[in-house]
Amino acid sequence: MSLQGKTAIVTGGSRGIGRAVAERLGRDGASVLVNCQSTVDTAEVVAKTITDAGGRAITAAADVGTAAGMAALFEAARLEFGGVDIVVNNAAIFLGGPLEYISEEQFDRLLAVNVKSVFFASQQAAQQVRDGGRVINISAGVPKDGLAFLGAYAASKAAVDTLTRSLAHALGSRGITVNAVAPGPTDTDMLAPEARAGLDGLIRATPLGRLGQPADMAGVVSFLAGPDSGWITGQTIHADGGAV
Repeated sequence: MSLQGKTAIVTGGSRGIGRAVAERLGRDGASVLVNCQSTVDTAEVVAKTITDAGGRAITAAADVGTAAGMAALFEAARLEFGGVDIVVNNAAIFLGGPLEYISEEQFDRLLAVNVKSVFFASQQAAQQVRDGGRVINISAGVPKDGLAFLGAYAASKAAVDTLTRSLAHALGSRGITVNAVAPGPTDTDMLAPEARAGLDGLIRATPLGRLGQPADMAGVVSFLAGPDSGWITGQTIHADGGAV
């Protein structure tokens, strides 16, 4: 129960890595706000899993790609739990394919969910996360300078890594650490169809011989959220089984 007395916000917490993170932080003792945009029923299941195990959790539907949506999450956590100590920016969408076929609307939505959400969370964290808190951004273990079908997505995650380093400098004087976790190929519904088609190759390229699981990422987030990570900040931790 290393996070007893702490409050965590997990964006995109209703499924995949976000769900595993929310449930893990709840087991670690944190009170958890589980965010979703539209999958409210699924988010409620996650919150119930936490409360059934003796923890505290609420859900909050909001579009975290907007400043107002992110502000609403922090306000809900403050009203219910008294403040915010941990922010996990997990909400993301995948956009792949040849660059010439990606529409302006698709690209705008990618940036809103994957980049603007982290920026708006950073603004709120600078004002509301309590001293000694933690901000953890979920990046991605994709080559930032290659793979033609991942160009737009890789660019959005490169921005997350840059924001992570910048916010670490901005909040370090208050003892708040800011890090990113970059998952390698992970068995969730966000795994790109192109990647699934070459699943055997992905597994062979991973020294540990398997795909990552959401629980693997949740373990890394749990460490970064806890007291033993206090001397780590501004880093992107690759949790990829050695694949990237």
